[in-house]
Amino acid sequence: MTSNPNVDIRRRTMLGDFLRTRRARLRPEQIGVPTSGGRRRTPGLRREEVAEQAGVSVEWYTWIEQGRDIHVSSSVLQNIARALRLSADEQLYLAILTTPAALLPDPFPAGGTLESYQQMIEALPYSPAYITNRMMDVVAWNRAADLVFGQLDAVPAGERNFLQLLFLDHDFRQRFDDWDSVAQGTVAGFRITAGRQLDSPKTAQLIATLSQRSQAFRQLWSQHDVQNSCAPQRTMLHPLAGALRFTVLSFQIGGDPDLRCCVHTPADPPTAAALSALLPAPAKPPLLGARP
Repeated sequence: MTSNPNVDIRRRTMLGDFLRTRRARLRPEQIGVPTSGGRRRTPGLRREEVAEQAGVSVEWYTWIEQGRDIHVSSSVLQNIARALRLSADEQLYLAILTTPAALLPDPFPAGGTLESYQQMIEALPYSPAYITNRMMDVVAWNRAADLVFGQLDAVPAGERNFLQLLFLDHDFRQRFDDWDSVAQGTVAGFRITAGRQLDSPKTAQLIATLSQRSQAFRQLWSQHDVQNSCAPQRTMLHPLAGALRFTVLSFQIGGDPDLRCCVHTPADPPTAAALSALLPAPAKPPLLGARP
């Protein structure tokens, strides 16, 4: 897969773990497999049931789950994805784990600068917005995000990581009305990003730190769930304004698959009114062509 044997082993191990968790969540009746009605020793499907549905031998499928160093064709992967009823996001993750690193999208920005992205989100005065990099470091945010998520500029740059804040910072965590759902979606999204950079020591260190310090993260990470988009609705809890409801849009910017902007648009009039009352009026931008 890649020229680094350690990365190859890690990638194959993650592939096997991912397939096992997907197999365990399915019931035989979901894929049309008849059952005798007796109690099964293991949850979910058996390996032979997946292999039959995918049109491969049990031995071959077992080798894939065991992380053996074998070549798996795209057609076989498609059959396995179909047998395991993988979602579009899960199929993307499967492709990442089985694609040579040299063929993956370039993880570096293709255009734009951080300053231009900062200006973009500052132009959204009443919509909290922030930008995260591949490590989920918060690299840019606007004043509305400071209000809703807490004073991000007061957090040391080395600790301004969305995952770390979400799992290790009590005050940040309390801002989310449905923290469990946000945590699950954030970890599932980061798993796709982590799959692209298995040779990154920083990624490995971040996962190790969170796994050691947060039981919630450790449990979610072990589930191998993947999700390439965030929930469209989010309720934040502000100490003065109370519940603030937003429609959330997350998208890639600058041609970088791991550089994302997350924008929260007020979902109801009370939220819009609260933000208008708590935030200073934005300065009017100069007219184009106006003389100084």
